[in-house]
Amino acid sequence: MSCISQLSVTALSEACAENPYTAGDFTAMLVPLEGEMHLRIFAVATVAMLLLVLAQAQQSHWASPDDKTAKYIIDMERKWAEGVCVDNGVVASLLADDFQGTSTKGARFTKADELKDEKGARTAHDCGLDEAKVHFFGDGVGVVYGREHALGKDKSEPSAKVCQVWTDTWLKRGGTWQIIASHDNRVECR
Repeated sequence: MSCISQLSVTALSEACAENPYTAGDFTAMLVPLEGEMHLRIFAVATVAMLLLVLAQAQQSHWASPDDKTAKYIIDMERKWAEGVCVDNGVVASLLADDFQGTSTKGARFTKADELKDEKGARTAHDCGLDEAKVHFFGDGVGVVYGREHALGKDKSEPSAKVCQVWTDTWLKRGGTWQIIASHDNRVECR
């Protein structure tokens, strides 16, 4: 097999410049390369179309007020916020086993940490969810932006109202929605 039949048109002149082929030889070799070029163009066009379809399927959108999944997610977020005051057992099903969170003080925590905390003594009261907005990314990822409050959550100031905003990342695995990541930030109460 000659070096010309092994190369693309762009590499042809560089790699085979020293080989003495006639113009007829060169033209005869372009016909198979032309077919190969059509195949490459078809492959690139097919991949581009597939990526376009996948990108369309992954479009993000804010949840509508009547979205059943968003209602479920917000209800679970409400239970987690209320769980600061009472042991409502929500953590076990709410958080994924590989969950990672970041506290208001910057410390990392896991599902095991939250389960332990859920079973601990409580000083807080009047806990509640103030706001939650769900933003979906495709069919299996949701990000929830929320705000909550609790009285007496800070043991050093038992009568003080503590407020925080947070971002929770939800993932649908095996048909089940769970939180895989959370980031909390303490803020002034409104």
